Amino acid sequence: MTDVSVIFVDDDPHIRQAIAQTLNLEDMPVACFEDAPSGLEKITSEYDGVVLCDYNMPGMDGIEMLDRVRAVDETIPVIILTGQGDISTAVTAMQRGAYDFIEKPFDEDELLELLRHALEKRNLALENRRLKAQLKQLARPGPRILGNSPSMQKVVATIDPILDISANILLQGETGSGKDAIARYIHENSPRSSHNFVAINCGAVPEHLIESELFGHEAGAFTGADKRRIGKIEYAHKGTLFLDELESMPMALQVKLLRVLEEQRVERLGSNQVQEVDVRIIAATKADLKTLSDEFEFRADLYYRLNVVKVDIPPLRERKEDIPLLFHHFVLIAAARYDRESIPLDASQAARLMQHSWPGNVRELRNLAERYVLLGPAALKEDDPSATANVAARQTLSEMMDGFERSAIISALNACQGSIKDTMVQLGIARKTLYDKMRKHGLDKSQFKD
Repeated sequence: MTDVSVIFVDDDPHIRQAIAQTLNLEDMPVACFEDAPSGLEKITSEYDGVVLCDYNMPGMDGIEMLDRVRAVDETIPVIILTGQGDISTAVTAMQRGAYDFIEKPFDEDELLELLRHALEKRNLALENRRLKAQLKQLARPGPRILGNSPSMQKVVATIDPILDISANILLQGETGSGKDAIARYIHENSPRSSHNFVAINCGAVPEHLIESELFGHEAGAFTGADKRRIGKIEYAHKGTLFLDELESMPMALQVKLLRVLEEQRVERLGSNQVQEVDVRIIAATKADLKTLSDEFEFRADLYYRLNVVKVDIPPLRERKEDIPLLFHHFVLIAAARYDRESIPLDASQAARLMQHSWPGNVRELRNLAERYVLLGPAALKEDDPSATANVAARQTLSEMMDGFERSAIISALNACQGSIKDTMVQLGIARKTLYDKMRKHGLDKSQFKD
């Protein structure tokens, strides 16, 4: 029943035939049944359409069928059809959870509009459920790498084989692209997870303090050193040391770090004793260290020592199909933090997000998700990402329209896991039109299936 948008139950064969013709002409596939038990056999919690049923039917009436459908899944919209015009029946149906109530004889356009709205509601409910299920599946202890885009799958394919190996890793990516989260993912999924994950931002610590921060010091080593201090490297023994903004590390300190990597020993400032250390180093940079080393602005020997495995983290603008999942993830986190309701995005909102260039990358998206939870959908209008898109691209109107259309289709296909029928409903277009546009933009439904 995955290709059926409407399950229609009515004991009158003439009405079944008329409804079937009307819905099929509107690209709204329908399955008709003469009694409620037959229709109920086709309904599961995975059914992604709506139920339209007559109120007066032999054996099981519409109200009882409503109760039975809601027992399977209360988010399946059920519309009751009756010729009685009985107000009390309508009230009862709505109180029992019916999506709506329509009287015979009915206006076809009114029925079609009602069904479209009901399908949209069902699609949003299933999208929310799928996203939550995906997040739950990934919700093992520690940070997760979220994203189904080819570029993020490449990142995962590079990282996963080396999780159990203590090889040093170099993460390269723009500010806000998620280098810290990936470093934590590597640590939490490695044999070192029971030991410390120690992070230091080399660009945030003053140059005269960073040596002490990394290597530690003995009491009296310098003015103000009134007691012994264990450095970050020593504290990360048997664990992981994350060096962010590595390109900011002073050249003199790079020499000492290289010695630690080669000898696996550290010497505190003011001490003549060395401490054995077993540390895996994950370094992160937003710069091209190879270019810096060629220009003698970064030590080439340290670069090659750290660059055992290099992972290029794509900016968010290059993995836009991941935006709905990431946004929903951040919305759930913010909703739990602020005790607010999480409202899923509709297709047009998701498409707008996917049109933005995201110069702040994942960090910018997370901040917008928090504002969305606090302010509601108005946050997307007040700070419309599409309004701040990169103007330098100087696209023509036709190019901008094509880009928006492609983003909207990708968003819908991603939300519907590649289901053509669901995508048709979400975008409100016919099957042939959808296929033509997918062909135009080089999209294949298999790219969006789990």
